[in-house]
Amino acid sequence: MLNKIHKIPVYFIPGLATGTRIFDYIKLPENIFEIYFLEWLTPNSNDENLEDYAKRMSKNIIHQNPILVGVSFGGILAQEISKIIPVKKIILISSIKHQNEMPKRLNWVFKTHFYRLFPSRTISKINKDSKYAINDSLKKKVHLIDKYLQAKDEKYLNWAIFNVLNWKQDIYLENLIHIHGSDDIVFPIKYIKNCIIIEGGKHEMILTKSKKISAILQKVILNDEG
Repeated sequence: MLNKIHKIPVYFIPGLATGTRIFDYIKLPENIFEIYFLEWLTPNSNDENLEDYAKRMSKNIIHQNPILVGVSFGGILAQEISKIIPVKKIILISSIKHQNEMPKRLNWVFKTHFYRLFPSRTISKINKDSKYAINDSLKKKVHLIDKYLQAKDEKYLNWAIFNVLNWKQDIYLENLIHIHGSDDIVFPIKYIKNCIIIEGGKHEMILTKSKKISAILQKVILNDEG
């Protein structure tokens, strides 16, 4: 039976370039769960490897055997953290858990170094461009992008893009749950194995399918509690 005295610690890690506000619509019962958010750190250098970065991020985790929930690149980082500290469960949302789940076109991007043309500088200054939006609709869209793309440091963006494309993992980790959208175009569902599929879910479904994701999170976590 679930221990009603000690709440379950759950740590959320956002996706590449996004801040923790992407979890604004994820709701879990406050009497059961204790929620924490891990913000992105600035890499020590462009050459800092993902393992060392994960070690630094793990220092912000104050509980033993927590549950890690990672979105997209945050899911990759959650898996790397789990190799450093014991965790009870890893939950991926719109992410990948094996190098074979990386779409071939992204492998091509890495091999050809095409990622170096990724407009990280554009993302890093997107909030400055809102004044150039030509109508209210575009201004609203720019505002929403600015709201959720909070990690705009160019150094971080270049480092993160490189590490997403260069991530290698040839095993499937234990105690891992994968939630994925049927219409994800970043990590297409045809490459994803053994996941909970959300019909109509796109890569940004943490925002658009938050109610359904919240219900799944509660269910898969509490299933382990008895």
